[in-house]
Amino acid sequence: MDPALAIALLTTVAMLLVMGGEAVLSSFNERLLRARGAIEPAGDVINLMRWAYPGAFIAMGIEGMLTGPAPPNVLAGGLALLGFAKALKVWAISSLGSKWSYRVLVVPGEPLVVTGPYRFLSHPNYLAVVGEIVSVAAVVWAPITGTLAVVGFGRLMISRIRVEDRALGRVH
Repeated sequence: MDPALAIALLTTVAMLLVMGGEAVLSSFNERLLRARGAIEPAGDVINLMRWAYPGAFIAMGIEGMLTGPAPPNVLAGGLALLGFAKALKVWAISSLGSKWSYRVLVVPGEPLVVTGPYRFLSHPNYLAVVGEIVSVAAVVWAPITGTLAVVGFGRLMISRIRVEDRALGRVH
């Protein structure tokens, strides 16, 4: 099998499988949060994010199949960054526990989480997502769709952060 095809397929499938696991956890936590009276604020961009996030990885995989493989040093750097991004994401998710979901759901009266990476950053999960996109673009060698994904999904995350900050009472 062509190395570019193998790397792009393996990376894209792996990322989509992880997203599937995250979606299952999110659905479980959403049910728990709603049972505790969680409120979902208006104006969230979750419906766009639900297709744009996996779509970005699929687009990068396709570009990587056509343009890859990445030079060895870029591939190694991308894999290292992916490891850091996934570690940060797991740390953020585990710090939020049952409060983590794809949706912005806030239980009135519950305190903000200020442990784990939330001691240092308000939105570490979104930083991890940027790291995932950049690293996968490097691993599969997708500079065009990678750049478009960072810019496009980045805009969605900025909108999302505004909604989330308002819902959490952190208006900037």
